[in-house]
Amino acid sequence: MKNYFSPEMSDGEIQNISCLGLAHMGDAVFELLVRSEMCSEGRETQTGMHKAAVSMVNASAQAAFAGILFEKLSDEERDVFRRARNAKVHSAPKSSDLGSYHSATALEALFGWLFLKGRLGRINELFDEIMKHIVKEGGV
Repeated sequence: MKNYFSPEMSDGEIQNISCLGLAHMGDAVFELLVRSEMCSEGRETQTGMHKAAVSMVNASAQAAFAGILFEKLSDEERDVFRRARNAKVHSAPKSSDLGSYHSATALEALFGWLFLKGRLGRINELFDEIMKHIVKEGGV
């Protein structure tokens, strides 16, 4: 049976995916991480979890997280990040400026790329840095 939770694609297969395709995957990975964190905190209501998740899974917040993580990335991860940040996007949400949207897309692409490479430990390290920042700053 195929393991859908751990695809571990080859470098060639991953290189055939567009930056926006990687961001699409990374968006899901990032949201799963956020939702897992919300549940592990014992938030009781669906509304409370949803509000907390929305505060982290939006272009402005993700752009801020990208700024926190960029210096901690390896050269290879920075290459993925830069390529995705420079990808041509056709529109940005009304709630975000184009620069933030590009940075958020880059962060999502990085998380998607790491997931497809099977680097779950690295995803956890980077997400832990984000959570440490949130705790230190008292919120997103």
